[in-house]
Amino acid sequence: MGTGHFFWVIFYFASLCSASLANNAKINFREKEKKVLDQILGAGKYDARIRPSGLNGTDGPAYVSVNIFVRSISKIDDVTMEYSVQLTFREQWTDERLKFDDIQGRLKYLTLTEANRVWMPDLFFSNEKEGHFHNIIMPNVYIRIFPNGSVLYSIRISLTLACPMNLKLYPLDRQICSLRMASYGWTTNDLVFLWKEGDPVQVVKNLHLPRFTLEKFLTDYCNSKTNTGEYSCLKVDLLFKREFSYYLIQIYIPCCMLVIVSWVSFWLDQGAVPARVSLGVTTLLTMATQTSGINASLPPVSYTKAIDVWTGVCLTFVFGALLEFALVNYASRSGSNKANMHKENMKKKRRDLEQASIDAASDLLDTDSNATFAMKPLVRHPGDPLALEKLRQCEVHMQAPKRPNCCKTWLSKFPTRSKRIDVISRITFPLVFALFNLVYWSTYLFRDEEDE
Repeated sequence: MGTGHFFWVIFYFASLCSASLANNAKINFREKEKKVLDQILGAGKYDARIRPSGLNGTDGPAYVSVNIFVRSISKIDDVTMEYSVQLTFREQWTDERLKFDDIQGRLKYLTLTEANRVWMPDLFFSNEKEGHFHNIIMPNVYIRIFPNGSVLYSIRISLTLACPMNLKLYPLDRQICSLRMASYGWTTNDLVFLWKEGDPVQVVKNLHLPRFTLEKFLTDYCNSKTNTGEYSCLKVDLLFKREFSYYLIQIYIPCCMLVIVSWVSFWLDQGAVPARVSLGVTTLLTMATQTSGINASLPPVSYTKAIDVWTGVCLTFVFGALLEFALVNYASRSGSNKANMHKENMKKKRRDLEQASIDAASDLLDTDSNATFAMKPLVRHPGDPLALEKLRQCEVHMQAPKRPNCCKTWLSKFPTRSKRIDVISRITFPLVFALFNLVYWSTYLFRDEEDE
């Protein structure tokens, strides 16, 4: 009997457990969610027009924590000074009117897709130019209500934001583009925005920009005071560094090559006028086209940019090479004229000497044989002017010889002045251009961060 009684007791408890599990299995928690939503958001129970109360049910301002996730940055436009970004925007606050029973932890949160069912902060992006929501396939937005009344709002949006730029150091510059968020109607007495503690801004790991690199980002507060009150404001500054390799390949190296090509005319013969003129004009026009193409991709600012200094100096060097040929051509023509005049003078002097020698010979032949010749004294007196002149000549010859000038000695190897101009230009132009490069790169590459 004892064994049978024990068997019936075990069977009874097993039946109770199976019944309890069956009842739990029949509970539909989606139906529970509907009842909870009807209970907290039913007609006459919740008014979305009234903001939540402050901390601990006081009449203080409602605090809203904000964090964003940057999904992509599609472009940064230098001409319009704007940038486009796609981000997931999140807000979280506490509304005690939305507390509910979580059924012993079974309901972790309630999910809504209609933002107008609950009170929402009136946040707007103050530096926004354009923006739109994403509705493919369904609107990318949700609201989660937690049992303690905490509300999480998340939405995916794309924005085109203004980004004022300082292009004085272009293309060796860094730009700071801001994202500003502020309350439109609620003052700080009613609504305060705060950055979420820990990690307020996240950026996708594989973020890629064609001409920029995102170095870092900083979060800050930017509360603004107007005639209607003080409004809470948040901002995040994105620091972008421009990628220099593109401009090095597309601008700096081609300009440097054009300047070097213009120096080829210094090595051509001064008589090759068509070749030197064609080379100078071609490089000058190419450099001007390169400069205009660079300026077309930038806004017309009133200050001088770093790229303007480079292109301006390169254009000056190319133009200087063309002017150098004009100077060489002028010196060559004037030198040839002087040479012709010198030849004519030498011929004239030679003819005069020949005529004088012929006249002297004829005079000797016509002289009487009995004529006496005046003999010059063999000894000069101290006061004799001829003796003083000979003494001066001896003193001059006895002076120490001057030290020869190496530059003049080297230039004396080139007979014409035009050739000397070409030789001097071969050395001067590269040296001055190298000095300019040293000053340029040391100025713009090794500048202080504060100057940026």
